[in-house]
Order: sequence, then structure tokens, then C-alpha cells
Amino acid sequence: MIQDTDIGAIHTKELSNRMFREVLLKNGFIKEVTKGWFIAANPSEKEGETTSWYSAYWEFCSKFLEYKYGTDWCISADHSLAIHAGNWSVPQQLIVRSSYGNNRPISFLHNTSLFNRKADLPSSDQIIIEKGIRMYNLQSSLVYCSTAVFDKSSLDARTALSLIRDASEILPILLENGHSTIEGRLVGAFRNIQRDRIADQLLDTMRQVGYDIREDDPFKNKLDVNLSLRERSPFVR
Repeated sequence: MIQDTDIGAIHTKELSNRMFREVLLKNGFIKEVTKGWFIAANPSEKEGETTSWYSAYWEFCSKFLEYKYGTDWCISADHSLAIHAGNWSVPQQLIVRSSYGNNRPISFLHNTSLFNRKADLPSSDQIIIEKGIRMYNLQSSLVYCSTAVFDKSSLDARTALSLIRDASEILPILLENGHSTIEGRLVGAFRNIQRDRIADQLLDTMRQVGYDIREDDPFKNKLDVNLSLRERSPFVR
């Protein structure tokens, strides 16, 4: 049976028999996510229940985006950072970057959506793939994430920061494009989680090469406990 095959995404071409597709849909064996795309579902699932969708979400996005853009896409730095922190929760709106994007949202099940942002991708050495999801690596996600992450997703941000072991891991990205404002924010962020050695290394190195760095803590508060050096996730590069 289709609900036992662990299919995270089904394109309409895979259900070319229209009558068969309509029977599956009517009886709850599949659910339509967006036009032409379905997921396998449990017919006993009650109306409005999110289990099937949330279980299939990331696999669905991977297949959907590969079909749509090939390899010309990656999720935003903000969402990448969350995943590096171990947070695979389903976002209300997933931001995807692609040179083929149209800056329009696509509605999915249960008030979730995907926003196709027309934008350049980071360099290939800053992209990794985990569970089929193309995303920023840890270092680039910290550099390119929005300031809102440190406020609205402070736990994820602190967790990601704690995975950095030495300033040398993040300095090449900062030095390449001279990100003085971002540098000041990261210095303040590392200082906030009591990684003063890394903060000082970043500050000293950037100043030595001529950048005027102003330290700026992006967090609204400080933790009273020192974050231990966390074990790296297997997909951190």
C-alpha cells in the first residue's frame, strides 16, 4: 500500500492514472500539498491532523525543490542555522534562494509555505547537503544569518555559536568580503556566550588587517551558565 512505502513526495506524473489518483485522494491515502504534488497519508488521520505532513515535510521539500531547480537552490542562512543547531521543526514559511526564484510564495498544507527568493547562491564550498536539503554550512550560516535570529531564535543561535571551536573556522569568510558590521555582531555574540578567546581572536585579526570593528552584542540578554563546547553534528563542515 502507498501509505506503507514512506514516500515523502509524489509528483502527479507518478500517479498518471487519474481515476486511481482520485480514489487515493478521496479515501485519504494521499494528500495534495500543492498543485501537482502529494504526500502519502494515513486514511485514519483526522481532518486537520498534521502528522503526515510534518513527518514528510523535509523529504517533500527536498524532492520538490530538486524537481523545480535542480541544484540551483539552498535554504536561507537563518533556516540553515536552525538545522545546524539540531532544530528540524517545520517552519511556517521556508525561505529558499535560487537564481530562478520569482519572489513569490507557494502555499503548502496546514498554513505552511515556501518562499522562492530570487538571489545568488553562496559559493559551492559554503553549501552542504543534509537529508537532501541544500543549505549553508555552519560558518557561513552564522555570518549570513539575519540579526532577527539572535532575538527570535536565540537558543538556536547560541547552540550554533557553541559549535565553533576556534576563530580560524570563521575568519576566512569574514576576511574575504570585509564584513565589518557582521564581524562586530559575531564578536559580541561570542562574548555573550562566554567565548572570549574566540571573540578576542576575531577582533584582533580584523583590526590588524585594517577594519574598524565595533563590538555589538545581538542578544537581548546573557545566560548565567557557560555553554560547554558542544559535540559537532556529523554534517557540520
